[in-house]
Amino acid sequence: MKTSEDRIRELALEAINKLGPDATEDKVKKFVEEKLASDGYTGNSEQKSGTRAILTTFGINQTGVVSTITTTLSDCGCDILDISQKIMQEFYTMIMMIDISNSPKDLREIQDEMNKIAEKLKIKIFLQHEDVFRYMHRI
Repeated sequence: MKTSEDRIRELALEAINKLGPDATEDKVKKFVEEKLASDGYTGNSEQKSGTRAILTTFGINQTGVVSTITTTLSDCGCDILDISQKIMQEFYTMIMMIDISNSPKDLREIQDEMNKIAEKLKIKIFLQHEDVFRYMHRI
């Protein structure tokens, strides 16, 4: 199912109204993602061609972090379109734009794979469809 900017804005406003003073950016994002999923939007069905996602990750730097993430993305059939990383002493941050259009897995399944890595390496990984990422930062 294709999602419009108006639908995402509507869901974000619904989340803000429903959550009231407890509305944080993370809670609103989660609400919108869950509503989109219940609408049948997986980020991988009708928009198969050109579907992109944004992966952000940060934590304590350790050997193999980038390798583990990129290997898992490759195993999922994802293509890295752009990558930026910064290491500041023992901390690192990384942002990737990935193409998931050739993946046999949908966005939720890829997110589950990233969650397993995050737990194993004790880091934070967030994977969002490009549309959700873009529209959440417009509100």
